[in-house]
Amino acid sequence: MANRPNPDDRSDNVEKLQEQIDNTIKNYRLAEDMIRLTDNEKTKRELGEKNKRRLESLKGMKKEIREEALHARKMDNFS
Repeated sequence: MANRPNPDDRSDNVEKLQEQIDNTIKNYRLAEDMIRLTDNEKTKRELGEKNKRRLESLKGMKKEIREEALHARKMDNFS
């Protein structure tokens, strides 16, 4: 029995990506609240740096969703 790779199932990629985006936005907002509430400068700086990375991640995830949507449309045209 040969090892064969699993077929590429992209059917729920957009939903998974959207969930990741929602979670990232939620974490961004929670961190912003913490920045406003804390007096600890180190904590503020660290949370601010994390939020910068979150914004970069969001850009990538949104781009990936667009690519997945284009792929889905392309596949629909072949059906």
